[in-house]
Amino acid sequence: MRKIYKPSLFFLSLIPLIVIVYKTFTNNLGPEPIKEITHHTGEWALLFIVFTLAMSPLKKITNLNIWVSFRRMFGLFAFFYASLHLMTYVGLDYRFDLENISKDILTKKFIFIGFAAWLLFVPLAITSSKKMMGILKHNWKKLHRLTYVIAIFAVVHFIWLVKRDLTEPLIYFFIILVLLAFRINFKFFSKIS
Repeated sequence: MRKIYKPSLFFLSLIPLIVIVYKTFTNNLGPEPIKEITHHTGEWALLFIVFTLAMSPLKKITNLNIWVSFRRMFGLFAFFYASLHLMTYVGLDYRFDLENISKDILTKKFIFIGFAAWLLFVPLAITSSKKMMGILKHNWKKLHRLTYVIAIFAVVHFIWLVKRDLTEPLIYFFIILVLLAFRINFKFFSKIS
């Protein structure tokens, strides 16, 4: 089943990239093309963070291990789209003007927390292979718990970015809280009561 589903999911995960590349080449990005690319890549990075977090709860709910086999791929796609999101801002929006980018990181809180989320993503992407799992052993799980921090930082980045209608970022925030709640050890609470 994995041999069938994994390539299919990999191709589906590339569709957001194909869509934005197609829109770019057909000049169909609207009046603010850089803003459109930034929003598109940022939203898909957040969606893939949600997909990654959803795999363990789906395993618990369905009693099927297959979900966990997709987690690493979704996590890497989250990093991929987050990197495209960052590079759109750095390369297209600011044209690698490091002085102004640095000022933005230090003065604009939504950029600071978004950049912090991406930085936390880097060690997870580097250590995502089975070889690194073997090298790090029990420390690998501890390191990859940073995913929870990244998810919170990413959704806070979205909340701080939006100035008026907070509906969409708050929906993401609620979904992430629910997915993180699945990781609470409910046996601990049952012992207390």
